[in-house]
Amino acid sequence: MRTKNSIKNSILSMFYTFVTIIIGLLAQSIFIKILGSEYNGIKSLFSNVLSILSVAELGFGSAIVFNLYKPIKEKNIEEIKSFLSFYKKVYTVIALVILILGICILPLIPILVGKNVIKDNLYVLFVLFLLNSVFSYLLTYKRSILYADQKNYVINIINVIYIVLLNISEIFILFLTKSFYIYLIIKIIFTILENLTIHHIVDKKYPYLKNMNNVSELSKESKKEIITKVKGLFFHKIGSFVVNGTDNIIISMSHGLGIIYVGLYSNYNLIINYVNKLFGNIFLSMTASVGNLLIDKDYIKQKNIYNSMLLLNSWIYCFCSIALLFLIEPFIKIWIGSKYILSNYVLIVLVINFYIQGLRKTSITFKEAAGIYYEDRYVPLLESLINLVASIILVRYFGLAGVFLGTIISTSILFLYSYPKFVYKKVLHGSYIEYAKLYLKHLLLTLFIFLIVRYGIGIINIDNIINLLIVRAIFITISVNLLYGLICWNDKDFEYYKVHFLRKFKLYKKISNKL
Repeated sequence: MRTKNSIKNSILSMFYTFVTIIIGLLAQSIFIKILGSEYNGIKSLFSNVLSILSVAELGFGSAIVFNLYKPIKEKNIEEIKSFLSFYKKVYTVIALVILILGICILPLIPILVGKNVIKDNLYVLFVLFLLNSVFSYLLTYKRSILYADQKNYVINIINVIYIVLLNISEIFILFLTKSFYIYLIIKIIFTILENLTIHHIVDKKYPYLKNMNNVSELSKESKKEIITKVKGLFFHKIGSFVVNGTDNIIISMSHGLGIIYVGLYSNYNLIINYVNKLFGNIFLSMTASVGNLLIDKDYIKQKNIYNSMLLLNSWIYCFCSIALLFLIEPFIKIWIGSKYILSNYVLIVLVINFYIQGLRKTSITFKEAAGIYYEDRYVPLLESLINLVASIILVRYFGLAGVFLGTIISTSILFLYSYPKFVYKKVLHGSYIEYAKLYLKHLLLTLFIFLIVRYGIGIINIDNIINLLIVRAIFITISVNLLYGLICWNDKDFEYYKVHFLRKFKLYKKISNKL
């Protein structure tokens, strides 16, 4: 059942994400053509600034989801209701705190933006962004039961409908009014509608949640466990913000860059984030299944699943990284034009950062499923400090690429210390040597395949940009996946996929006989 739910969630997540990517790219190109790159930069900057305020969430959402695994499995309705009631109160307070903090940030907006090149009032724009963030926390507490009960696909269905309708509405508004204000108001309305819809669907799927009156107070033990995890998650929230949320702020405030470069980078970042979301949802949908797996305390099985997931993780991000490196530039030229292209050096650094961040998915899945937040609470602080200092120093010497070099350097602490100690050793009872060999194997394999594909790409010489993109995409898709499959065919970690996928589709014997 765990495997079936994971597969269902993964496939549906990829399909829905693919739909949102198509409509999102169309909406972004129209946004840039109507309002310009400067407005695109403001949109990205304010989104990053508001990610600072998300620290106020403290990680209660993740802590609640983790604590719901057991009562859902045991069908303990009263305990489920107690957790959700507690969650509702917490998120109401968080929404209020974010609103107050956002108002306090208003005087700093001109400093963060730097040289202002747009005509709209920056304060009004920021308040609209702030209101959208605040409303996203209201009525959202009930969706946690869908995550914990492996019903991610329900949220994905609603989300894809919401995104498609939102983007269509925004495109229509931009063509009709060319107003950034109305564009943001539409976003707020759809945020409220999405939360109301999910709230209603949860009530229908779990009728006992309709009546949340006279709910028993959450036990002191459960509250204590949540608070302990939240203490650890708070540091992780800070670390996540600094590592992922300060890039646009540093770019905007750096001499020689500014809000224009925020807009240019945001186009690359949009594509990279879409790719990451498309395939990252595979691992997000596995979290609840892994959470149930860890309850069984079968360490050998757990480690085998981890190793198999890492193989898939490495395979996916090897393919995606190579594809981004050789396809993103011709794609942007076709999509929005050659004037939005960044240097090859910046692209290489962005792709390396994408690969390193992507390779974390397996460890993150097991870490969150095991509820490890408090034990490594100080690691994100060290990571964020290294990231911030390195990015600020390196941007002076390497320009835009220096911002992302800082992120690459800071992430090394997770692979060298946090994941081997708190995930592979503590949760899976493996050794540091096993962990090091495992990751080194996948890194070398990715490098080997990259060198072969790079040689093949060098041979392809086509003048027409659309034909070049198509031929490169076909070549990369076939060569990367064929090479990875052939090399890993006899790997013991690949056995899991032979059993669960190839044999079910009667492909295992056919392929084995040919090999």
